[in-house]
Amino acid sequence: MAVYTDIRDDELHAWLARYDIGGLHALKGIAEGVENSNYLLSTDAGLFILTLYEKRVAREDLPFFLGLMEHLAARGINCPRPVPMRSGEMLGTLAGRPAAIVTYLDGVSVRRPTPRHCRQVGEVLAAMHLAGADFAPRRPNALSLAGWPPLFDRCAARADEVEPGLRDLIAAELAWLGRHWPVGLPAGVIHADLFRDNVFFLKDRLSGVIDFYFACNDLYAYDVAICMNAWCFEPDWSFNVTKARALLEGYTARRPLGRAEYDALPVLSRGSALRFLLTRLHDWLNVPPGALVVPHDPREYLARLRFHQGITEAGAYGLDYAAEAGMART
Repeated sequence: MAVYTDIRDDELHAWLARYDIGGLHALKGIAEGVENSNYLLSTDAGLFILTLYEKRVAREDLPFFLGLMEHLAARGINCPRPVPMRSGEMLGTLAGRPAAIVTYLDGVSVRRPTPRHCRQVGEVLAAMHLAGADFAPRRPNALSLAGWPPLFDRCAARADEVEPGLRDLIAAELAWLGRHWPVGLPAGVIHADLFRDNVFFLKDRLSGVIDFYFACNDLYAYDVAICMNAWCFEPDWSFNVTKARALLEGYTARRPLGRAEYDALPVLSRGSALRFLLTRLHDWLNVPPGALVVPHDPREYLARLRFHQGITEAGAYGLDYAAEAGMART
């Protein structure tokens, strides 16, 4: 989340007149994140989130994202629901950007997650995978193996400004992943961006999941790897195996991993680390002038990538496949 686009008062009032959510009380920009312009919207009907979708989000993908949120919410996942206009439409144009209003979720993200938090994240990730299994629309993952080289091409020339030797390291990793990326694993709709700021807690209980604007169809185990990278490293960038074990145990309690999925975790974790290294590198080098946003340091994911490059067996992530009850069913 971030704020890139300002909204004039007259535009906002005309936009809200399309909805049955009452009059405007307040609108406040949300600075976290790097993708879209987000505002906390207060009206007579309560709190909502107003999102203006910026250039990285293609308008043609928005029905997939909004439909997925509606689908998951109807199946018990506590996530934002799109608010329809009086016309029934969920998507329009505001301040020259595609825009939508979704329901507000109560809770806060955690800065220092504990293993208890991580287990709940694993549980909700598995629940989302199961709940999305009958979601018919499909969206390929544009930020998976085939999408990484073009992204790298856009920032390769300046990569060494961030870390000496980074350009060659990324080039070598792209080649390695191209040779080792797994195929044929179970796949479906994944969140693909379940970071700490996209999960809310109330009194240490998970209260909701937000930000589905990278959701796509890809390997379920790749989504698990994304979560391990996002939740199981410490502020000093070291890996916490206790948190990883808790996350994996939470996930497998709802959806057991097959043997091939388990064995692929080191490769998928490398791919996940490279994916976020590349997008953070691009954003770090290309912050729009005047944007109310703080880009993430790409070196954080460089450290994660280097850690996973040293892992050869999935057991290093804390979960013993043979000992995990129920996991032998592939």
